[in-house]
Amino acid sequence: MTTDNIQTKNKFPGTWDLLFINCCLATMAEGNYNIIENAALGVTSQKISWVGKQAELPDTPEKLCTRIIDCKNKWIMPGFVDCHTHLVWGGSRSREFEMRLGGASYEEIANMGGGIFSTVSATRDATKKDLFIQASKRMENFLRQGVTCLEIKSGYGLDLETELKMLSTIDQLDQTFPQHIEPTFLGAHALPPEFKNRGEDYVNLVIHTMLPKVKEQGIATAVDVFCERIAFSRAQTQKIFEAARDLNFRIKLHAEQLSDSDGTALAAEFNALSCDHLEYLSLSGAKKMAEKKVCAVLLPGAFYFLKETQKPPIHALREFGIPMAISTDLNPGSSPVHSMNMIMNMACLLFDFTCEEAIAGATLNGARALGLDQRKGSLEVGKDADLVVWDINTPADLCYLVGHNPLDMVVIDGKIEYSN
Repeated sequence: MTTDNIQTKNKFPGTWDLLFINCCLATMAEGNYNIIENAALGVTSQKISWVGKQAELPDTPEKLCTRIIDCKNKWIMPGFVDCHTHLVWGGSRSREFEMRLGGASYEEIANMGGGIFSTVSATRDATKKDLFIQASKRMENFLRQGVTCLEIKSGYGLDLETELKMLSTIDQLDQTFPQHIEPTFLGAHALPPEFKNRGEDYVNLVIHTMLPKVKEQGIATAVDVFCERIAFSRAQTQKIFEAARDLNFRIKLHAEQLSDSDGTALAAEFNALSCDHLEYLSLSGAKKMAEKKVCAVLLPGAFYFLKETQKPPIHALREFGIPMAISTDLNPGSSPVHSMNMIMNMACLLFDFTCEEAIAGATLNGARALGLDQRKGSLEVGKDADLVVWDINTPADLCYLVGHNPLDMVVIDGKIEYSN
């Protein structure tokens, strides 16, 4: 679809800091391709200041900008927003992957000290320097693949010291790398072994000790909970949400991944930014999400890696007009997936997304899931100049070309941060 009459409020300050010419744009405004061919895009003071036909520029490119990039008909699209990751962790679970392939069950692996608690143990033992070095490699990989904004959760500490260590590492990553990072506190990820059969005691630790400390240090903007039969009940989740709301944290939820716990309705009551996973989402839960404008974050990597068969109710999400974001869910156990392009392909083949829906899910709707859609996720005047130049024939190639990275350039806040 080519749109020649995009309504923009282009700004002409006299000169631009950066001007892209001879390009094709898929702006993803309002979650649609909104393609502009023979286009130009201007950047001023870290913001997009021009989006439109090159022929409509107010003067010749040389008079508008001293730094001009001739894209030679390559495509410019918004940077990927990976809105659900667990990018910081210690250790590895590759041996468990081999064990599962050999027929070992999750319970058998857990009884041998594996599963999430092996990651918790390794993360507790790791120094902050160790965590930073390993996470830096993942951040660098994300940059080379066009991820310009991401969320990173804690949740592999499950004690005050390690949760703070993880969040401090996330803060260091944010200061070191050009990508924008939204830090989320996920202390209620699982019940730690030392609190076995004492779920209420751990919830009280999260509420009365962890949350106030996280708030005091200013190292998280949102609070997430895993509301599920193997994790925390709806009632326990509500207690944590109430405490988080009182401290002015934003709310997110791991919801309805393995069963319908009615977590989505609860999250909607707290005006959550998003509910994530949603394989067992009910119609009543979807209606609540729609009423409160809660974004759905779908995670096909976990679905694929765990060999699940229950798909999220995509038709219901479409019917109720619920924005659908997608994310890598990068983590060592259920989704060791480091590629948003692969996730878009999975969303199309496993969850029946269109390519346009998948790309919107990885850009504008990803930004919506983080409460950043007024700043990021589409190529519109006034938004942050976070964009990627792709050497492709059509936007759908990003969903279609598996194992091939056609990235040419990454720009974040108007600065070229990576170029092939």
